[in-house]
Amino acid sequence: MNLYLMRHADAGVPRENPVLDAKRGLVKEGKQQCMLMAGMLTGLKAQIDVIIASPLKRARQTAQFVATEIGFESPILTSQALAPDGDFASVQQLIAQHSSREGVLVVGHNPNLHQFIARLMSGNGNGSGYPGPIGSIRLRKGAIARIDLAKRPAQLQWLIDPRLARVIYASVTKSSRPKTSRK
Repeated sequence: MNLYLMRHADAGVPRENPVLDAKRGLVKEGKQQCMLMAGMLTGLKAQIDVIIASPLKRARQTAQFVATEIGFESPILTSQALAPDGDFASVQQLIAQHSSREGVLVVGHNPNLHQFIARLMSGNGNGSGYPGPIGSIRLRKGAIARIDLAKRPAQLQWLIDPRLARVIYASVTKSSRPKTSRK
């Protein structure tokens, strides 16, 4: 199975009140990040069979924008395991429930997601019993990591954030032929 872990897109400034913060939606830049990252998924021919989001508004919106852009027509699921207070054991259960699928996109929050990626890759979460230290991966807002869970330990295939996606997009939209002047 390919697991795509996506951090929610830009939702502006966090709120002090947790109730208000949970209702914080995406800002204009966040919506643009969603469109850009959906384009990257399409360009990389990512097969997404299930999309699961944190119950917080910014994650649900991110999942919805991406789903719309990639032409995903099934309902988007929500899971408390992907909330900011979610734990690794809950995420493992969530992944196990969808292990028969080819590609699963989960949308959540930091610091959980980058810690989950590190645990999956170090073997501290897939049954290998590797006792080594848990590292960290930088996951900017809107970033997506593809992890191949068929490998033991799980293997990071790629990690793309909106900044890199903009650079890639700009480089491929330029003409590949050198300009010549006609005299």
